Amino acid sequence: MEETVNNQETPETSEEETAAEETVAVENTAAGKVLPSFGPGDTIKVHARIKEGDKERIQMFQGVVLKVKQAADGGNFTVRRISYGVGVERTFPFLSPNVTKVEVLKRGRVRRARLFYLRKLSGKAARIKEVKQTPS
Repeated sequence: MEETVNNQETPETSEEETAAEETVAVENTAAGKVLPSFGPGDTIKVHARIKEGDKERIQMFQGVVLKVKQAADGGNFTVRRISYGVGVERTFPFLSPNVTKVEVLKRGRVRRARLFYLRKLSGKAARIKEVKQTPS
């Protein structure tokens, strides 16, 4: 009888564990959307959900990707743009529910993973060479 009791207890605990694992997996897939592949130097447009009081709206932030950080929590990426002559940088987590969509506008050709040197440059000096996409 002890064997049947043990056999009955182990499936119950395993069912609870699998149910817990399924909820975690669903939460991760619900939070993480399929984003296009992009890297430093690319010009992207991020559609971010902004909450103002009790209202929500989508605001676009277009700029150059300075860095992409991969981490255990999903990672993040930093985008920089010039707004009214002032450099503005925003960091977006990959798994954030506030990031609704990411569009890649231009692919940039850079030789570094972190483009922090762009902070010191302005105007034509801050240009990045564009990779021409061949139609296939």
